[in-house]
Amino acid sequence: MFSTRWISRFLFAGILTCVCVSEVFAQDAQRKEAKPLPDSRRYLIIHSDDAAMCHSVNQATIKGLTEGSVSSCSIMVPCPWFPEFAEFARSRPDLDYGIHLTLNSEFGRYRWSPVAGPDKVPSLIDKDGFLPQSKDAVTSTARPAEVEIELRAQIDRALQAGIPLSHLDTHMGTVVATGDFLEIYVRLGLEYNLPVMIMRHPDPVIGRGYPDLLKKGSQYIDQLEARGLPSIDYLYQFYEGKNHQDRLERYLNTFRNLQPGVTQMIIHCGTDDAELQAITGSHFLRGNDTRIFTDPEVKRQIDQMGIEIISWKQLRELRFPTVSASQ
Repeated sequence: MFSTRWISRFLFAGILTCVCVSEVFAQDAQRKEAKPLPDSRRYLIIHSDDAAMCHSVNQATIKGLTEGSVSSCSIMVPCPWFPEFAEFARSRPDLDYGIHLTLNSEFGRYRWSPVAGPDKVPSLIDKDGFLPQSKDAVTSTARPAEVEIELRAQIDRALQAGIPLSHLDTHMGTVVATGDFLEIYVRLGLEYNLPVMIMRHPDPVIGRGYPDLLKKGSQYIDQLEARGLPSIDYLYQFYEGKNHQDRLERYLNTFRNLQPGVTQMIIHCGTDDAELQAITGSHFLRGNDTRIFTDPEVKRQIDQMGIEIISWKQLRELRFPTVSASQ
């Protein structure tokens, strides 16, 4: 997702190419009514990014989902360890899986390539034959039509692997970095009938880097909810720190001060082992997130705060119970 210390918020776009005007009007005519959430309730999605990145991340994400308080995750389909996580997801269809739509391969010595293949998306290939390392490298060279081909290929590969999907989000924020990318992102959410991560209360500081999100956010939420696709209210991510106790207290203080509504906390599970240490300098942070969110005492304290931990699937059922029951 986005990096370092930010309280991030994002997403959605309109409809354009490949969706004819008459189809859009037909969709609007089938508008779904969202059920309002109780005014005082605080819901929390504890969401682990980067599943399938490597074996360490897979095993830690699985531990968080099955033994800890992690309620949702998102999967990086282009990564080498995707088959391992797909096998797990097939075995546990009751859990919550999104697609972490990926246009970047950011590490120095551990890289991955587009799912669609280099011949179909040449503008998404760097000089070494991998997805570009930075968001700016993608936005400066990628052709929107090829971005759509690649994102669609990632969703299709996950579905073909038998993964029951609950939502879409974005690795490193790249898929929401331009207006063209946003249109594609949202169009795919509508087409595949999957919520896309967008929040009602975007952080204006972060939003300066994503002006289309600030300008069109409420419009996007209306369009999503008209199709029975819920949004969240707030999004947090703490991707820094060197001390376990300080990080733990920051998480708990944030939970104590949550506003009513639906908040997502993005974490990054991993095992701080030789594999992860060889891949990324964030190995401590990932290992520490696993430690915190598999600690029964942390779960107990969240429960004592009166916060209800939910998944994206549960959010959809809360907001659109009739639609969810009919699917």
